[in-house]
Amino acid sequence: MSGLLSHEKAGESPPTGPAHHYAQLLARLEDLEGYSHAALLQYPKLERHLLCAEIRQSLNKIQRLTITAWKRYHKQSTLKDLDVEIEVLRGWIRKSLRLQYINAHRYQVWSEHVGQIGRMVGGWLKAAQK
Repeated sequence: MSGLLSHEKAGESPPTGPAHHYAQLLARLEDLEGYSHAALLQYPKLERHLLCAEIRQSLNKIQRLTITAWKRYHKQSTLKDLDVEIEVLRGWIRKSLRLQYINAHRYQVWSEHVGQIGRMVGGWLKAAQK
């Protein structure tokens, strides 16, 4: 039982380094997925099988590319694909606003979630180029 309640690392600073940044990115992706799920439930029934499916597919591809980039030794091509897929998702969200499936506030919040992930991926891409 003492192994489960060990306090060996209680005084250490929070984790840093590449693994920590990857964990932060995955946490942001989970937040984005949760917000997207709530937003997609409010789309018209017709669009749930069209536009909603495209948005879900894009989210799944972003998550898959993130994991692939993390596991690869040469990350640059995968990170560029990830960056492209984030732009595709932004396009789907803009289309949702244009078709009035979401309001301006939901668009702003959703775009901020995607923007945070885009900035993290952009930093990762810059670091991989060095």
